[in-house]
Amino acid sequence: MTIGTQHIRGKPPARQIDPLPAEDLDTSGLVGAINDRLEQLLPHENATPRSLRDAMAFSLLAPGKRLRPLLTILTSMHFGGRDLVALDAACAIEMVHTASLILDDLPAMDDSLVRRGKPTVHRAFGEDIAILSSVALLNHAFGILATHAHVRAETRTELVRVVTAAIGTEGLIGGQVLDLKLKSDPTSDDELGRINGLKTAALFGAAAEAGALVAGVKAEMLEIVRQFALELGSAFQIADDLLDDPTYAGTTGKDTGKDRNKPTILSARGKDDTRRLLHTHLDAARKCLERTGSADRRLATILDRGFARFLS
Repeated sequence: MTIGTQHIRGKPPARQIDPLPAEDLDTSGLVGAINDRLEQLLPHENATPRSLRDAMAFSLLAPGKRLRPLLTILTSMHFGGRDLVALDAACAIEMVHTASLILDDLPAMDDSLVRRGKPTVHRAFGEDIAILSSVALLNHAFGILATHAHVRAETRTELVRVVTAAIGTEGLIGGQVLDLKLKSDPTSDDELGRINGLKTAALFGAAAEAGALVAGVKAEMLEIVRQFALELGSAFQIADDLLDDPTYAGTTGKDTGKDRNKPTILSARGKDDTRRLLHTHLDAARKCLERTGSADRRLATILDRGFARFLS
């Protein structure tokens, strides 16, 4: 199986992935392909200030689940996308996600110490380089989308539009502003759901929609894709709230207990009700997949494996 990506800086293309039936899909192989491609897509070591490039690599290449880029690739495959043609779009999504984490962790935001099992970027490189590396990753992501060699020009434009919307005032940025106010403003369940939708689910929606666009999905199906991804993103944020419990300290790769002084779905509804809500979102996501009519079951692996600890 070939990978639809261009040859970068004389390096070999990312590893090949053999086709697997859905029940045997080894997502670690896909994650390996994503990691290889992320490293290839970083600026050349000699083409940018070393400290900036090092900070970008430090955050982007840190071990992670790569759930969002997996969502892009598996959505493309779900709709018949050939091989890993969505790989570059998936890597751009991961750059956006990583940029958002760098900003989230800053002292002015969540003031986190650990991310993906490593010191946060501002602790390792200073706040100035952390901020600049986040902006550089965002800039790099848009450059990749705008020059994607294996999709039509109008699709590249749509990819840029979708990711721009997910980042903006009705996406990550707007959600972060609302999240920062949680410690001081009274918040209802509806408002918490809206914050989760903006801060987390919006990028999940962009990740899935990007994969569908690369696969050539028509407009009428894109709404189902968006709804699937928003349900998935909502479930992921609830799972993240559950994992903030100090009992998970040392197992998540980041600080725990960071939400203890602000309202969350978990603090508002309790653990049992929160788990039920998680299952409600996952069930809704599965129904969306059924509505697509695709016989490809690989996308369902994100639901089954990504939330395995909460499905028992």
